Amino acid sequence: MFQGLNDKYGELRVTDTGVRDATILGQGIGAALRGLRPVVDIQYLDYLLYALELASDDLATLRYRTAGGQKAPVVIRTKGHRLEGIWHTGSPMSMILSSCRGIYLAVPRDMTRAAGFYNTFLRSDNPGIVVEVLCRYRDKERVPDNVGTFTVPLGMPEIIRPGRDLTLVTYGECCNVAMEAALTLAELSVDVEVIDVQCLNPFDLQHTIVDSLAKTNAVVFFDEDVPGGASAYMMQQVLEVQQGWGLLDAEPRTLCGRENRSAFGVDGGYFTKPTADDVILTCYELVAERRPDDLKPLT
Repeated sequence: MFQGLNDKYGELRVTDTGVRDATILGQGIGAALRGLRPVVDIQYLDYLLYALELASDDLATLRYRTAGGQKAPVVIRTKGHRLEGIWHTGSPMSMILSSCRGIYLAVPRDMTRAAGFYNTFLRSDNPGIVVEVLCRYRDKERVPDNVGTFTVPLGMPEIIRPGRDLTLVTYGECCNVAMEAALTLAELSVDVEVIDVQCLNPFDLQHTIVDSLAKTNAVVFFDEDVPGGASAYMMQQVLEVQQGWGLLDAEPRTLCGRENRSAFGVDGGYFTKPTADDVILTCYELVAERRPDDLKPLT
């Protein structure tokens, strides 16, 4: 891959590095401080742990510490969500949200939207992270005619399935799981509105999710992070910061991954990540509490 890019753009545009994530990010910060706009590649989201100190202490705080006098518009490209193995399946979004305030965090559900976020970040003076969906690399997508120029705005969720009974808030690979579950739920007379947040920081700047709650009056926050992780963050943003709690007539719920890392193998991921069946059961039970006369318990 690099050879083809080198042939097209020259050896100074694409460079190989040692297998040390801290030095990969460090080189990117240095290049950005000197006026370039580097994209650094952290192979898997779990490996960002090895560069977290630099990301948190140096990159995220630079413009704040210098009162805007310095900038380092580094774009961190990484890949997460479902695959196989302890270090290849992680979704530690809460790790980033807690330690890297000052860095934008984009969580696109496909490669087309990932490209749009890269174009957005490359026009910005702020650093950003794009978490690509690792298990979707073999999917075929229609390449936009303007793939090198179109942008995806930050903090703007997208309603990918309208519904009236319940709002399901998610992102990344979980969008595909949610859409699969929504089809089955529709057959069970439960109409779910699925919202892809697309970006965790900034988060839902125009309160799209609250507008959905005004219609459905019930919500589930769904992701693959550990319990109390990014799902709890989204809940806090919607119910507390945006005051969405007053629109609910049912208890809000989170559906997330297990407390431990995934074991190796497909079955390891199956038992540690929420499945479409989990989504179906959670959403159906919540709606059935409000409609006990026409929705019977699933057996």
